[in-house]
Amino acid sequence: MKSVWWAVTLSCLLLSSCDRSKKTPDVSQIQVKLTFHRFDKAFFKLDTTQLTLGLQKLADRFPDFYAPFMQGMLEVSGDPADSTTIKVTKEFLNFHRSLYDSLLIQFNDTQKIEEEFLTSFKYLHYYFPNYRADNITFFMGPFFAPGVAIIENGTAVGLHQYGGADFFVYQTPELQMEYPTYLSRRFAAPYMVPNAMKGIIQDLFPPQQADLPLLQQMVEKGKYWYLASLLLPNHPDTLITGYTKKQLDWCTQNEGLIWSHLLKNEDLNSINPMIIRNYLDEAPFTQGLPRDYSPGNLGSWIGWQIVKKYAALHPNLSPEALMRTTPSAILEKAKYKPK
Repeated sequence: MKSVWWAVTLSCLLLSSCDRSKKTPDVSQIQVKLTFHRFDKAFFKLDTTQLTLGLQKLADRFPDFYAPFMQGMLEVSGDPADSTTIKVTKEFLNFHRSLYDSLLIQFNDTQKIEEEFLTSFKYLHYYFPNYRADNITFFMGPFFAPGVAIIENGTAVGLHQYGGADFFVYQTPELQMEYPTYLSRRFAAPYMVPNAMKGIIQDLFPPQQADLPLLQQMVEKGKYWYLASLLLPNHPDTLITGYTKKQLDWCTQNEGLIWSHLLKNEDLNSINPMIIRNYLDEAPFTQGLPRDYSPGNLGSWIGWQIVKKYAALHPNLSPEALMRTTPSAILEKAKYKPK
């Protein structure tokens, strides 16, 4: 697999709608051997007075993740004998140790998260029985690094992006510039497994929406949320979309009005980047719609509704076949006209 840088099952009734169009399969008999690795603990146990020896042992113990972490996160060669690798590693350890200790209060024991991963991987194996990258590696990277990485033979999860919406680091001016509150509120443990599963989906089916017109890009992105909903049937839709419950409820209650707004105000075949960004980029709200209720990335939600309708009309279509169906074919057959 290519390297791609990108907990706790919650009650759907309490947090958000989990009304899914496809019946949840019984996965209780599916056997999954999922292995968990604590790179984070091993890394922060390194003795800074013997880093060459410690890094070599770390490389030997975590052969699939050591190089992606050192080269992709710390931006060094990773050679245990290299002076720059030693210097940067020591600086990272010294600067982040107290922050890691704060995170470890929450993540010292990851048993519940591991159980949640196991359940989601059963659904993954149900739909994709040949999937074999069954390793989860926990790490802590720089706070500007994404929270999920697809690596050789598995998935790596960066604990630094799941400390909780109120974690003090996310409130600093530096991180608020990069991750304003509408994004950092999602930096919480319940998003960990959904984010990881969405990363795996994108690895299985690399995005193809570049250069497509607006509506087709919406449908293409909706396909990914549809597949995520199959792999996460017990998770609320808020964790798949990233919307607040208020935003999601507004979308559900005003689906027809949202569609009408798009038809009246936008050219759905537009390839104008500014228009596409308004409907498919992360933002606190969607320009032209109520600031207090509309979410950013609203186009993905509309795309998801279109894909759900198409899937309902083709109940025997496998998820893999659906993911490979072109947006234009989905639009033609779905005949989406919400009221």
